[in-house]
Amino acid sequence: MNFICNKFELADAIGNVSRAVPQKSTIQALEGIKVRVSPNEVELTGFNLEMGIRTTITANTQDSGEFVVSARLFSEFVRKMSGDEVTIDVDDNNMVQLSSVATECSFVAMSAEEYPDLPVVDSQRSFSVKQTTLRSMINMTSYAASLNESKPVLTGELFDIEDGKFNLVAIDGFRLAIRGELTESSEKFHFVVPKKALQEVSTLIKDDEDKNCVICINERHIIFEINNVFVISRLLEGAFHNYKLSIPSGFKTEVIITKKDFINSLERCSLIIDDKNKSPIRCEVGNGVIKISCKTGIGRVNDAISADISGETVTIGFNNKLVLEALRAAEGDKVRVRFNGAMKVIEILPLEGESYIYLIMPIQLKN
Repeated sequence: MNFICNKFELADAIGNVSRAVPQKSTIQALEGIKVRVSPNEVELTGFNLEMGIRTTITANTQDSGEFVVSARLFSEFVRKMSGDEVTIDVDDNNMVQLSSVATECSFVAMSAEEYPDLPVVDSQRSFSVKQTTLRSMINMTSYAASLNESKPVLTGELFDIEDGKFNLVAIDGFRLAIRGELTESSEKFHFVVPKKALQEVSTLIKDDEDKNCVICINERHIIFEINNVFVISRLLEGAFHNYKLSIPSGFKTEVIITKKDFINSLERCSLIIDDKNKSPIRCEVGNGVIKISCKTGIGRVNDAISADISGETVTIGFNNKLVLEALRAAEGDKVRVRFNGAMKVIEILPLEGESYIYLIMPIQLKN
């Protein structure tokens, strides 16, 4: 079996599918990349039984066959080959030989017989979203997905599509992140995708890419198509939190604040907070100023930030990390922060509209 292809296209394809290759697996074949050769093309697959990534590149070949190679060796050898093209020969003993202008190397492959097939996802139920929009939605919400495996469904993100609105939602019991967009899809969708798969989808989307990502689902699996790269993932089962009931219907205090100023203040507080020295942030809102203070065994921070404040004065406590992660994920130079009293959720929104909504549980202050 022989094929010739562009070295850079092959290296890029190997890098993409390697994201789904596990370091250790009970099935040894899954620790490598499956390579399937057919006339004029080469298909590469990585699979960890929960998520698979598959892509195809053009090749000069009329042969057919398949084999499994070490993801690390294949990647390193291809990247370090001289010239722009690489010729790959595979003999009957699964010995792989790579050659180019002035370089030749070889290593042993494995049989593809034990490599499991990827799940088949039909395209009867599908919708599309602009790739850069999907990446923004993932990056603005994934931080809030739960790390606690005791309720697996919350370790993923909810795709909620209905009445022309697409919401991507993550929640971990202490915070809630919602990122919304309008959609042309007339169908109703409600399913949960593992955070790991979504992070890989986000990574595969390029900055200058203006194409659509086509998303197909069935009862158990989902597939994302991104520029001839297919990410296949299982869906998470279970009842996701009814997030719409958590969104406040009103507010008593609203603050418009420069996001950078707020982040800088909280980062100063972070310098005196660690695993042994924990303390909530004390936040006093009123008279055009937000007063931030924190005291631990390491030291003390007192800060004041000018802001546009309307409504009642309020003193509230919160977890520094939770608010910082929300602010860093938020888009725009300024944000709106809403309060409903000392023990009701803190709400962070964009300066205009509600393209994202972040809710954070407060912490009761001792004094």
